[in-house]
Amino acid sequence: MKEINEQHISEPGLVVLDITAADEETLELVVAQLEERWATSSPALVRRVPGRVGVTSRVYADIRRTGAQDG
Repeated sequence: MKEINEQHISEPGLVVLDITAADEETLELVVAQLEERWATSSPALVRRVPGRVGVTSRVYADIRRTGAQDG
């Protein structure tokens, strides 16, 4: 994954979440739940790392703003 740079966390309320789940379906469900709560980016490319269990993706979120369904 790309490095987290200062822009991604330059203010209070900005977060970077690296999510690991057993499968892509679970990962997509978690991201959908986050999108309902906060303003988030779309998940980055889902990655499988050889030798590691599950799939991983990164999401950028602004927890100061609510998700699309709230407003």
